[in-house]
Amino acid sequence: MKVAILGAGGGGASAAVDLARQGHQVSLWNRSAEAISGFVAAGGIRHLGVLGSGLTKVPLITTDLQQAADGADALLVCLPTLAHAPLAAQLAGCGLGSTPVILNPGQSGGALEFAAVYARAGVAAPPLAEFSTLTYVARKPAADTVHTSGRAKAVWVAALPGGEAALDAARALYDCARPAPNVLATALANVNMVLHPPGAILGAAWVERTGGDFTFYVEGLTDGVGRVMEQLDAERLAVAAAFGLGLPDLFDEMRTIGTIEAGTDRSQGLAAAIRGGRANARIRAPDSLDHRYYREDFWYGLQPFLALARIAGSEVPVAEALFRLGVALTGPVREGFGRSAEAMGIAGLDKAGLLAKVTGTATK
Repeated sequence: MKVAILGAGGGGASAAVDLARQGHQVSLWNRSAEAISGFVAAGGIRHLGVLGSGLTKVPLITTDLQQAADGADALLVCLPTLAHAPLAAQLAGCGLGSTPVILNPGQSGGALEFAAVYARAGVAAPPLAEFSTLTYVARKPAADTVHTSGRAKAVWVAALPGGEAALDAARALYDCARPAPNVLATALANVNMVLHPPGAILGAAWVERTGGDFTFYVEGLTDGVGRVMEQLDAERLAVAAAFGLGLPDLFDEMRTIGTIEAGTDRSQGLAAAIRGGRANARIRAPDSLDHRYYREDFWYGLQPFLALARIAGSEVPVAEALFRLGVALTGPVREGFGRSAEAMGIAGLDKAGLLAKVTGTATK
């Protein structure tokens, strides 16, 4: 398959290595030339970790979106969710409307926001599918290198109505793809929305004092943080149930993905189980309050979750408290920042209307 990977951070670089090594024809795009300069100079991507060590050649590494996407069978978007709407607007103006788009990941509401951007532009959306979380745990230790410490064993994937071609492409590219009932399931299976905000809020003073000089999932994940995480997770599951979705709790979801080790005993507690996961063990804490664990996981994780909870009619006091604290902690943002109900194109919908939108069925 010919795949254009959009985004050259740790996730995009890992995808390029992984898919190229599987025999797919890969191109790599990034908006910033600086972010891909090391890969361009190397003629590919140097890599370490679970995908092996070496240099994987990538024939085309470019800042030209049209060039990267030309003739692609699928566009694999591996970008922070803050970049989804701008990219969707750019794609809507590129005449690529029929090329399937796969969000890896969609986080919470990514496919809905993508489709809403196309609708506002008066352009028919392409087939759209999304993963619930990134299929890799990865960081870039150098400009030409990616360290991939984990590859997901199983991740939920779903498509918007009419997005079957994108869903098929996602499953062809990733043997770890598990079909979910709809994009509400993938949105509510976003583990980062539960995993990051409790530690980000409760460890904020330490982040500011040390510049993030501690391990987020080990030193920063105390049992108290874990208890807040469990309560937030219970709210997530209640919202899912209100939409008729039975999702695994965070412990089982992370154990299935592989970020909690297989065979881990639930009785030791959620925090201890996460601390024992090898894939995340060395990941450093945010270096400032501008880090994506604040900007992305609050405004593009908790904010859309709160929108879904309101439509579901569910009370989510822990999520609301964390979001309000996050807003107070990090200060004001520009107008339109975040993934609101309006941004997702679901403002004014009731539960039946939202379910009809994501399933393609008519409301009664």
